[in-house]
Amino acid sequence: MSDTLELDTAESDTAESDAREFDRYYNGLLYSVMRWDQLTAFWERIDADAGWYLYAVGQDVPDAPAAAGKVRQFTRELDELLRREHHEDYCAIVYADNLETPNFIKIYDPGQLGSSCGSGATQSSVVPGWMMSKMPPRELSMRGIVTGQRTRWWQSLMQQPA
Repeated sequence: MSDTLELDTAESDTAESDAREFDRYYNGLLYSVMRWDQLTAFWERIDADAGWYLYAVGQDVPDAPAAAGKVRQFTRELDELLRREHHEDYCAIVYADNLETPNFIKIYDPGQLGSSCGSGATQSSVVPGWMMSKMPPRELSMRGIVTGQRTRWWQSLMQQPA
């Protein structure tokens, strides 16, 4: 019984540590991918084998990193969605902790932008639509409604073989 208790305590400590690390990235300094050509180059620098957790806010939190093929499929399909639905001549809705070798990426849904900009003194009330992180994400509360179209797209993406 004590072995089980020690294991449960160790798992709990690990989960708390993961949540703190996730929050540090989530609330930390992120850099914007400003232009569409920069986004193309950014996706090419993503190491699909690096153990990425893919999370659509409002859906189930992943409990394991995605397979490399799924990461490539996700970035390809998401890129198409962003270019089709973000009706601007600039990107500025993809943010990462490091634009050359990212560990954490926030991607805002073009249909849910509201006011996502703000200074360091104020936190945005807009929650990203999707996230990629090398650490387990924690559940985020969605402010607003995830449309049926987005839910179906995400579920279809996750169910397709990579």
